Amino acid sequence: MLGKIVGIKDSVIYVSLGINIYNVESLIGKNVVFSNQFVGEIDSVANNMLYISLIGEIKDNVFLPGCSNFPAFNSECRLITSKELDIIYGSSNGYSISIGKSYIYNNYNISLNVNSFFSNHFAILGNSGSGKSYFVTKLIQSIFYDNRSTPYNSNIFLFDAFGEYQQAFMNISQYNNRLAYKVITTDLTDNNFEKLLIPFWLLDVDDIALLLNVDDIRQIGILEKALKLVVYFTKSDEEVIKQKNDIIARALLDIIFSVGNHNEVRNKVVSVLSQFNTQDINLDINLTKGGWTRTFRQCISITDNGNFADIEIIISYLEGFCINSYELILPDGSFMYSIKDFYQALEFALISEGIFSSNKIYDYANILKIRLNSLINNNYVNYFNCDRYISRDDYTKYLLYTQDGRKCQLINYNINYVDDRFAKVITKVVSKLLFNYSTHLTNRASEAFHIILEEAHRYVQNDIDTKILGYNIFDRITKEGRKYGILLGVISQRPSELSTTVLSQCSNFAVFKMFYKKDIEFVTDAVANFSSSMINRLKTLSPGSCILFGTAFKLPAITLVDLPNPTPKSDSCNINNVWYIN
Repeated sequence: MLGKIVGIKDSVIYVSLGINIYNVESLIGKNVVFSNQFVGEIDSVANNMLYISLIGEIKDNVFLPGCSNFPAFNSECRLITSKELDIIYGSSNGYSISIGKSYIYNNYNISLNVNSFFSNHFAILGNSGSGKSYFVTKLIQSIFYDNRSTPYNSNIFLFDAFGEYQQAFMNISQYNNRLAYKVITTDLTDNNFEKLLIPFWLLDVDDIALLLNVDDIRQIGILEKALKLVVYFTKSDEEVIKQKNDIIARALLDIIFSVGNHNEVRNKVVSVLSQFNTQDINLDINLTKGGWTRTFRQCISITDNGNFADIEIIISYLEGFCINSYELILPDGSFMYSIKDFYQALEFALISEGIFSSNKIYDYANILKIRLNSLINNNYVNYFNCDRYISRDDYTKYLLYTQDGRKCQLINYNINYVDDRFAKVITKVVSKLLFNYSTHLTNRASEAFHIILEEAHRYVQNDIDTKILGYNIFDRITKEGRKYGILLGVISQRPSELSTTVLSQCSNFAVFKMFYKKDIEFVTDAVANFSSSMINRLKTLSPGSCILFGTAFKLPAITLVDLPNPTPKSDSCNINNVWYIN
């Protein structure tokens, strides 16, 4: 027995020591049990007194966190037994994996319940060099190295910001030949792995808005119109040509009626028809009136007195192509078109929106054309150039299989070779494709998708997506994804830069050493069960140690994470090796 209860105040039990403290190991952080099965944790020792916080009770070999009552003053106070530790820290029924050793109890394994952990969103937080990458690697390796079970139907998408995980999972198939690992790289010169490829026709308005860094909600309407128009630049059947004639005719009539200066009108009409024309509407088409014939170009020429040669015949001719029996619709991914096709459609959308007749429209609209042109002339355009048609569903399935047809359980997106802005676009676009796929499954949550983001503060932010698009895809996943089987895992050294919505929706945490006040306060505010004692411990954790807590853990557990094998390439620069000559 450690001693007798001499006081109880605010869930803190004061125990007068009845043993020689110099004859026992350190007591701080250890659990005690009172004779009527209340469980406590020793917070401090001073003046021959133990200060113990009540954390729960054991009833019928089941640990129940929290306390609604207090132990009697005549209760014995003793250190917890190994069997009782198993009740508190051991994994519940179902698959479990060992993640490390208890920092308090030597050689005691800390395990997590796979279902409780991976059926919820999770966060792995801590300073640079604190051990986050090792934890992620150990977590994933433990799942796939477990010979007792085969997670064949798992779908884990790891967005690898620095390429440090690329080699860490190459041995997965050696442990179980039914499992496969796939790397999708942004390195266009790498011939060892599949290169990132996203067919442009699978992008919707929101995706393109992200790609072009839209910052004005009025630009969304232009992109939407461009997407609706893209069909007219990729198809040539009779109905499409009829509608294309209508669109061109209306655009030209708008220019004729809205621009006052005749020379300016002529120049703009010639500019439009030089880029956009059909067999029926072009500069060389012959127009007949009163027994004589002139070309379209001749009719809009300017005479010596400053007037058009014959603008009336052009107006009459164009009005003949204006129909009212159709509606532009967004493409559904059922046909193939390129980013250059979209560029043409965007140019025409800008014209039909009146960019030639309004400087105000020009200011916010033309920037889209400039940004798209910049992308087309950048190496990044290669990520969208696909030479064969593939549907949205088939594209998702393509991601989940190797080139020789084996099911992949882990897909590593190495996004180390693109800048932060483009990496953010990739993570959002792929995550949205997976979210849309999941929400349209016939049997809801019949498949599970896990998206794990390294350096998540770069992508999961309180940005302008909600203002421009009406939502943020990562906020939506954390709020709605669980019921559809799509879960998010965020890894970050700067939690204060993360979306507050995302962090508040996480149910499981591995928190490594943190000492930046703003980060600690942010985590404390966002996470409901982050106690003051845990905050104090954060500042003194050694590298590789973390506090595990959440729905997968009955109690917070300070854990020394086991080394993964192989390890990720996340070690710090070794100055001894770099600086000095032997």
